[in-house]
Amino acid sequence: MSAPSPFVAAPDRFLIIMPAWNEESVIGGTLEELIPAMPQADVLVVDDGSTDATAAIAESAGARVLRLPYNLGVGGAMRAGFKYARRFQYQRVIQVDADGQHDPKNILEVLEGLERADISIGARFADRGNYEAKGPRRWAMIVLAAVISRIARTRLTDVTSGFRAGNRTVIAQYCEHYPAEYLGDTIDSLVVAVRSGLTVTQVPVEMRPRQAGTPSNNPWKAAVYLMRSFFALGMAMTRRKVTPEERV
Repeated sequence: MSAPSPFVAAPDRFLIIMPAWNEESVIGGTLEELIPAMPQADVLVVDDGSTDATAAIAESAGARVLRLPYNLGVGGAMRAGFKYARRFQYQRVIQVDADGQHDPKNILEVLEGLERADISIGARFADRGNYEAKGPRRWAMIVLAAVISRIARTRLTDVTSGFRAGNRTVIAQYCEHYPAEYLGDTIDSLVVAVRSGLTVTQVPVEMRPRQAGTPSNNPWKAAVYLMRSFFALGMAMTRRKVTPEERV
């Protein structure tokens, strides 16, 4: 890990956690936009076993970098980020993608959702922006949103969004349970948190296109996503709840 000497975060600062795996083509531009726009935040890039220059570019851009020795996936990278947040006593964290899809201007809006809930989701399908998902992928998102809304007892439209913030209780929750499996970082972690007594809200945001690379629109991959998403939901419903005593 490349970081300043150990410290305790100031109460008015929050942590941006950015998981990144082989994002050398885009992470520099993302950070060059993000860091000046968020002077009240500390930015932690969790380099998830990259084999390219992701970590070096992130450091050059001014981010703190936590290097993982091998690729764990988004779930493993985020859990490492939450442990960093707990160690240095941050009160609020927010996940931001390395590919530039999350607009920095929405960060404070998503964080404001923590005034009324433990988890605040930046929602793509909440009457703002023109983000679209089609076919089996969209069907899965609709059904998952309906099911998890019932569990959470609040209306949610985008439960697979990775643009989400959490308070100190969430940091402790996710240090105890944040699965590394496929969709564990979105569906599984959210369902277990809600079933463990945490609250959730959503904030409408605008999603931008990836700043590098090409998103997959393959129908077969969309069908696989549909099957995997419901499997992830089923697994989440069987997970053990995290008790308040464990979130210390």
